[in-house]
Amino acid sequence: MKFSEKWLREWIDPQIGSEELAEQLTMLGLEVDSVERLGTLFEGVIVGHVQSVSPHPDADRLRVCQVDDGKSVTQVVCGAPNVSEGMKTAFATVGARLPSGMKIKKTKLRGVESAGMLCSESELGLSEASDGLMVLPDDAPAGVALGDYLKLQDTIIDIDITPNRGDCFCIRGVARDLSARNEIPLARTITQTIEPTIADTLPVTVEPDNACVVYTGRVIDGVDNSVQSPLWLVERLRRSGVRAISPVVDVTNYVMLEIGQPMHAFDLTKVAGGIIVRHAGQGEKLVLLDGREVALDQDTTVIADQSGAIGIAGIMGGDSTGCDEKSQRIFLESALFLPEHIVGKSRRYAVHTESGHRFERGVDPRLQQEALDYATQLILDICGGQAGEISEFSEAARLPLAEPFVLRRARIKRLLGIEVADTDVESCLGKLGVQLDKREDGWLARAPGYRYDLRIEADLIEEIARVYGYHKLPRTFPDLSPEFRTVKDHPAGLETAREYLVDRGYQEVVTYSFVDHELQEKLFPEGNALPLSNPISSDLSVMRVSLWPGLVATLQKNLNRQVSDVRLFESGLRFVQSAAGLQQERVLGGLISGRLVQENWTGSDRQADFFDLKGDLEGLFERLHVDDLFFQAAQHPALHPGQSATILQADRVVGWIGTLHPNLQKSLDLSQTAIIFEIDLKLLETAFLPAYQEISKFPAVRRDIAIVLDDAIPMRSVEQAVLQSGVEYLKKVVVFDVYRGDKIAKELKSVALGLILQDNSRTLGENEVEKSVAGIIKVLEEKLGATLRM
Repeated sequence: MKFSEKWLREWIDPQIGSEELAEQLTMLGLEVDSVERLGTLFEGVIVGHVQSVSPHPDADRLRVCQVDDGKSVTQVVCGAPNVSEGMKTAFATVGARLPSGMKIKKTKLRGVESAGMLCSESELGLSEASDGLMVLPDDAPAGVALGDYLKLQDTIIDIDITPNRGDCFCIRGVARDLSARNEIPLARTITQTIEPTIADTLPVTVEPDNACVVYTGRVIDGVDNSVQSPLWLVERLRRSGVRAISPVVDVTNYVMLEIGQPMHAFDLTKVAGGIIVRHAGQGEKLVLLDGREVALDQDTTVIADQSGAIGIAGIMGGDSTGCDEKSQRIFLESALFLPEHIVGKSRRYAVHTESGHRFERGVDPRLQQEALDYATQLILDICGGQAGEISEFSEAARLPLAEPFVLRRARIKRLLGIEVADTDVESCLGKLGVQLDKREDGWLARAPGYRYDLRIEADLIEEIARVYGYHKLPRTFPDLSPEFRTVKDHPAGLETAREYLVDRGYQEVVTYSFVDHELQEKLFPEGNALPLSNPISSDLSVMRVSLWPGLVATLQKNLNRQVSDVRLFESGLRFVQSAAGLQQERVLGGLISGRLVQENWTGSDRQADFFDLKGDLEGLFERLHVDDLFFQAAQHPALHPGQSATILQADRVVGWIGTLHPNLQKSLDLSQTAIIFEIDLKLLETAFLPAYQEISKFPAVRRDIAIVLDDAIPMRSVEQAVLQSGVEYLKKVVVFDVYRGDKIAKELKSVALGLILQDNSRTLGENEVEKSVAGIIKVLEEKLGATLRM
């Protein structure tokens, strides 16, 4: 939240500098993001009076202006659409330097001399965007320095407010905390009480069980909304990041920024009948003030009249009843909507407003009439008019008032580590508006209505520390006794897997645990995903049942940005519903797509395939010393039927690997294939204690054989049969060729094996080698029905 330091000091002035003030705010939990001083930015920028405007002889979009700078008339070429004869605006004279660094020089624009520049608010750094030249009041004196006229010797403080401190989304809320910290009272109070001068009222009906628990409003007649808002009001709004619109709207925004009550004004001539606060009807629609039409859900509270909805409660008004410069008869609304009914509505309707931001966090339930009277007085002062009686509704039983709870001295000491005197406790909390009734073990406490975050004992103890001062809490070192324990076998696990995959060229990603329902449905048609009742976005509406939706979505984003060589991995939770309830399972997933190696001088452009990813996983299992996993061909709805497999441990499926199904690839508009895997992380967290193994000094012997066997027998069975043959000197077996063709029967295949034999104590003799090979062939014949291919 941005605000003017001068505005804050009208409420409380602790007689400290800006830097110390910012430090105090941060220590109070209102973290200061930035402090920006305004006064030094406008040297050479003055108030200019545009005396005449004429077309540029050679440019349709440029105008030649004669500008009075208080001493003489200067010619300036300007392209702003809102430049007009007689207007007062910001004039940067020759030699001035704008906040952007631009230095104003005398120049020619399309052949016409220009000595200076008429400026917009954005060019002066006063706002992020603007529609044209900065418009100053008609009574602004030409030639006066802009900084002096706007009283820009000020500091803009931007604080980051945590969601629990909704009370600090206003000047008064920030001032309350500073008042407690510095032990000085607030310098201002709001005391307006408006006596009605007309009998006009508007009937208000609040239907039961909706968001509204307090609704106040009054008719103001004879308003002149075409006048300019006073400069002090415009400047305070602008320095808070809010654009001035019209006097009535500006007043409602000003009251919200100063005391924290969101408000709205209806043009009463456009309201049919009275005000009705109710739930939206089935199929009901509303055109908002920003011009968008939204379809209203039935759990949304709306402000309505006899013709239909005219606003979303607590979020935004409707376009049909909005105030404009012709509005003369208005109805001013000040209401309380419960946070639980407002939360999520801004996201649902894709509209973020300052009102919604505050109602989501909670507004003081005793503030509505005070704000209504304050805003009424400001409107009467600026726009004139006559105020009617207040229309009021209040449902006391639903007011969000805190129940009293116990605050114990012993608990304070335990959490803070020191004894805080009763007088200090009562002083700290009393300044924050907490009511305390003393009892034997402490106090019975009741939080003020504007503090929705104070509901339990620990909340108040935190407030004591915050106001008392963290710097006053003694520093103590933990009392630890050294305890020596035996070193346990360290599980290799996830960290080793991360290191290995990064070494293999993968990049780790972290995606949301909630994913696009449509994408997940394509990958897992029977996934039974857990839906979210309040998603942050309509395309992130379900919990993931696998890491694959996030990985595939990341691949899509990369391909859309012309990044075609992709290697990704992620570890995290998947959420699977079962008969036992919701299961959270830790898994490791990954994806590769594009070229196998980066482009280089060899010209190799081979695309990664199923076996490349399978090889990476086999290397990972070897690195982690997990030797009881194997791959078995299987089909998955998201994977290519001929390029997919389960990862098995014994007979249990612990993972999947495969190429994305071609139909799915087409449906997702992926321009290239992708190979993907996922595996249960528990399997990778086995303890492994490294053991010394002697490296043989003697040469290894290799013998290659080819066997013919049934084509249905998997390679793993062949490897296991060889490794479990009991041959003494066998170190390793390698499958280096598989043949299917005319030279053997159709139902058979030929497999070429490399047998590596070695002994650690001597060189093997030829007879020993031949005997070992013969033993292996015999095992293959007996177990698999294989025959030696000659």
